[in-house]
Amino acid sequence: MTGKAPFRVIYSNDTTNILTCISPYHARRQPFRPEMLEATVDEVAGTGVDAHFIQLAHGQVPWYRSKVYPIKEHIEWWKEHFGVDPMAVKPNSVHQYLLEGGDLLQVFVDRCRKTGQAPFVSLRLNDVHFANHVHEKGNADGQHAISRFYVENLDCRLGDDLNDWLQRTLDWSRDRVREHMFAMIEEQCEGYDIDGFELDFMRFPHFFDLERTTSAERAGVMTGFVSRVRQLLDRTARPGRHRWLCVRIPAFRSAHDALGIDLAQWATAGVEMVNLSYHYFTEQDGDLAAIRELAPEVSMYVEMTHATAIGRNVTGGEHDNFTFRRTTPQQFRTTAHLAYAAGLDGVSAFNFVYYREHGGAARGPFDEPPFEVFHSLREPATVARGPHHYILGNVWDCPPIPNRPLPRQVTPGATEDFRIQMAPPSGGWTADGCLRIQAEEDLGDSRWSAQLNGHTLIETDRRVEPFGNPYSPMLGAANQHRAWTVPADGLKNGVNDILVKMESGTQPVRLVFVDIAVEQ
Repeated sequence: MTGKAPFRVIYSNDTTNILTCISPYHARRQPFRPEMLEATVDEVAGTGVDAHFIQLAHGQVPWYRSKVYPIKEHIEWWKEHFGVDPMAVKPNSVHQYLLEGGDLLQVFVDRCRKTGQAPFVSLRLNDVHFANHVHEKGNADGQHAISRFYVENLDCRLGDDLNDWLQRTLDWSRDRVREHMFAMIEEQCEGYDIDGFELDFMRFPHFFDLERTTSAERAGVMTGFVSRVRQLLDRTARPGRHRWLCVRIPAFRSAHDALGIDLAQWATAGVEMVNLSYHYFTEQDGDLAAIRELAPEVSMYVEMTHATAIGRNVTGGEHDNFTFRRTTPQQFRTTAHLAYAAGLDGVSAFNFVYYREHGGAARGPFDEPPFEVFHSLREPATVARGPHHYILGNVWDCPPIPNRPLPRQVTPGATEDFRIQMAPPSGGWTADGCLRIQAEEDLGDSRWSAQLNGHTLIETDRRVEPFGNPYSPMLGAANQHRAWTVPADGLKNGVNDILVKMESGTQPVRLVFVDIAVEQ
C-alpha cells in the first residue's frame, strides 16, 4: 500500500500558453525556445505547487520524441492531406524545434526535478480543437491539434456536425480509438521519468453514443482502460518508485454516467487522485461532498481557473475571442475553503497563466497571474479564516448540467431562485455580508427584492465590487447591480437559498452574476 497521494497543490501547464501569451519570457511573435518551457516551471517553483502537470498541447500530435506518430511523419502527412506545407505557410516554432531533435517532455521533466516539483503528464483523451478544418484544402491552422489518426478515422466520430464540439469527438466504444490513445500513453510512460499520469476526460467530455451504449457498458469500457493504464504505470515505474494515477473528471455527479465514470470501480482499479473540474471556470456549485463519498480513500482536488464568467465575443476569431471575468484571490481561497469543508485533500490550477495577454487587446486589460495565492491554498486553516466571496457566474454548459443557475432571463414581476453553497469560517460568521446580483443591462429605475433562507433582506447601495477587486473586466457598473445586507445569523453551512424578485420594471433583463461577500 502506498497510501494517499501526498500532493496538496496541482498546477496544470498546457504548454500552448508559452506562445499564445505575452509573458516575461515570451515577447510578441517570438519563436519557441526550450528556455521558455523551463521558465513556465520556474515561475511556480517555491509558490506551494508540489505537482506540475504538463499537457503537451492538445495531446493528439506528440510534442515529444514519438515512435507512434513522429513529428516528421505528421508534417509529411499534412502536406499530402491538406495540399500545403504547413511549415512554409504558417511556421510552427515548436514543431521546428521537434524536427531538429528537441524534446519538450524531457526538458519539462528535467526542470521539475531541478525545482522540486513532481512531474506528471496530463493527456487530453478526446481533444478536438480545430477539427472543423479537417476537410479544408490549403488549411494550415491547428497543426498541433489535427492528427492523421483523427482524419483517417472520421467514421469514429460521435456526430456529423464538425461545428459542434461534442459531435466531433471520437467514440470510445471503438477499440481502435482506445488502442491509439493507449499507445501514446505507453510510450510516454516507458520513455520518461515521470511521477504520474493524468487521464483528462474534460477535453472534451463526450465519449459515447448514449443511444447505442448502456451505463454498464460505458463503465466497463472506461474501467478497463483505467485499469490498463494502472498496470502500465506499475510496469514502467523505476525500482522502488511509485507512479500515481490521476483522473480529471466533472465536478458534477450527474455528468459521470455518460462518460463511463464509476469512481468506486476506478479506485479499486488503481486510481489514486481525482481532479474535480468545472471544464474552464472557477465554480463553487459542484457535488464535491457527494463525489468524495464515492471514493473516500483517494486524494481528491477541486480545480480552479483564471475565469469565473464568460462574456461576449469581441474579436470575431475562432478561439480566445471572448471577454472573461477574472478569478480573484478571495474567490480562490473561498473555493478552496469549500473544498476542504467537503472533505477534499487539495486544489488544482488549470489555465492559471491566462491572466496574461492572449487573443487580442480587446479582451483586456491583462495582468500577471497571482502565483502568490498558492501558499495559502495549501492550508485549510488559512483559507478558513476569510474573507470569503461566494459566486455564481455565467459559464459554458460543458458538460451539459441540468438547471445551470446563470444566465437567467428575468421579467418584471418574476421571482427567481438561486442556491449558493457556503461554509462558515473558523470561529463562525461574525460580520454581516452583502448579496449582489448583476445584469448585462442597465437596471434603470427597476425595483428588486431579495430573500435569503426565507428571511427578507434590506437593500443597500453597497453595489461596488468587494475586497478591492484588482481585475476590471466584466465587473459592471453600479447601475447594473442591486445589493442587500445579509445578516451573519441568517447564513447557513451548506446550501443557502436565495429568492430574487423584479418587483417592477419596463423590460426583461439578463442576470449574469450573483455573489455573497462576507468579511469573516
